[in-house]
Amino acid sequence: MEMTRKKALIVGPAALLVLALAGAAIAYLMLSGDELRYKTQNALRKALPTTAAAELHSRGVQLTSPLKCKDLPGWTKSKLRASCTGTTTDRQDVQVLGSGEEKSGKAYYTILVGGRPVVQNAPCLGADCRHEDG
Repeated sequence: MEMTRKKALIVGPAALLVLALAGAAIAYLMLSGDELRYKTQNALRKALPTTAAAELHSRGVQLTSPLKCKDLPGWTKSKLRASCTGTTTDRQDVQVLGSGEEKSGKAYYTILVGGRPVVQNAPCLGADCRHEDG
């Protein structure tokens, strides 16, 4: 098949258009990554008691008092880490772990009740999950 000047003038710009659209799509996907709901360590630590309590309540677990939260060693501005502790009305220990990474935009939450996982590596807790569904 011989490439004529007319075919080259049609195929060349069409190929460039396809490449430009593909590049734009890739750039959009890379830049529109997940964003952390809680962008600071302070925001994560303050939100965790409420969202974890709501998650536990939705699973039929009642707390004797609000969870107490603290920063975990090793947290940084871009790697958030917090934990909360408390007790259920039937005297089981509760431990909540929350983490988030700015680079990936992903967050993970785990809740242990009596040493057993109730929630493992969930991307959200409580009312925050309803917002993600729309």
